[in-house]
Amino acid sequence: MTTASSAALARKLRARETVIGYWSALDVPVATERIARLGYDYVCLDGQHGYLGYSGLLGSLQAIDAAGGAVGLVRVEVNDITPIGRALDAGAGGVIVPLVDTAADAAAAVASVRYPPVGRRSFASNRSGLSPADANVANVVVAMIETASGLSEVDAICATPGLDGVYVGPSDLSLAVGGAFPLDPAVSSEFEAAVVRVREAARRAGIAAGIHTPNGTTAARRLAEGFTVASVASDLAHLEQIAHAHLEVARG
Repeated sequence: MTTASSAALARKLRARETVIGYWSALDVPVATERIARLGYDYVCLDGQHGYLGYSGLLGSLQAIDAAGGAVGLVRVEVNDITPIGRALDAGAGGVIVPLVDTAADAAAAVASVRYPPVGRRSFASNRSGLSPADANVANVVVAMIETASGLSEVDAICATPGLDGVYVGPSDLSLAVGGAFPLDPAVSSEFEAAVVRVREAARRAGIAAGIHTPNGTTAARRLAEGFTVASVASDLAHLEQIAHAHLEVARG
């Protein structure tokens, strides 16, 4: 990650400009490097539900940097200063933090990303080479809204000083509004209302509104609705889908 590329993504995100990313769950740096060359603004490595250990995160962040252009982000495993700091030390341009239920949770995430005097991140030698002052500007922190508590507190979360954006986790949010399974069509109305609630809370607060999407068509629709950040699918999902499609064609 270069100071310029990370800072440029931070500026776009904070200005509520359109930002499109890709989601990576697999520990395959060569494939991640190829994806990072395609023109996405960022590639997010899934440290929560993906199949990457710390060495995998480090290797994939190096691969993203080698590709040039895209910025590597990490969805950390938990809202805790240690995995957040380690992701940033490995070269991530920012973090997406899961299961943020309250403004206090959001404030803790912000403090874990920022160096003193505005936060409590501890300093160590890191891949980015950013000074504390530059890192405080260039590194972004985004809170996931995916629980009933997070939804009920979304306005207060969005108002948290230093928070750069919120991000809808559709699978968990659909469960939070009563779905029997992720994206249960029986609660589609309740889910869409929740999505609008998050999007509009972010708009009122002047921060980025992000959402995970299964494909480019859905990403384009969500951006047209007013979201400013959209992640597309994941490498694992696309690998399975394209392999299945080719098998069906081959079988005639």
